[in-house]
Amino acid sequence: MPYPPPPRSLTGPRRRTLLASAAGAALLVGCSSGSEDSDGGTSGSPSVAERARARAAGDSEGLVERYDAVLAAHPVLAELLGPLRAAAVRHAEAFGGGRKASDSASPSGSPASSGSPSPSGSPSAAVPLDERAALAELAATERALADRRAKALLDVPGELARLLASVAAAGAAHAYLLNEGAK
Repeated sequence: MPYPPPPRSLTGPRRRTLLASAAGAALLVGCSSGSEDSDGGTSGSPSVAERARARAAGDSEGLVERYDAVLAAHPVLAELLGPLRAAAVRHAEAFGGGRKASDSASPSGSPASSGSPSPSGSPSAAVPLDERAALAELAATERALADRRAKALLDVPGELARLLASVAAAGAAHAYLLNEGAK
């Protein structure tokens, strides 16, 4: 049964589309990984999974550093960015990282420089002077990271794939919220 078209023309990414695509990827991975245990049952899978987990933790830590840099440059954005930064810290911890992310400054303080690569380049990369541009840059970083994680789902065992799908969906939602905040 075809669905009727929406009553009005919408612009930009739709929240349901972003979340449904990540959720659909999680369902596909969940359905196709029935023979694998949570650690991966095939030879060589743990090393692939360990590398993917470490990469995801590092990406989340880099994202926290990027949030810290934006918050240091634009403290007025703390109410919007604080919860998103906290979620990125939890994501890093879920992947087994988070020591640098949770040890760095609070959302209203100045960031701690650790030198690890961030998803958008170096952690000391310049933050745009315009708040909207800074939010748009963070949204692009979140979106790119969510896309990378969604692609990585195909290469990792079940439980890690489900975690990647969940964090990718959260990243897509963060990108949407950041884009809305930039308007």
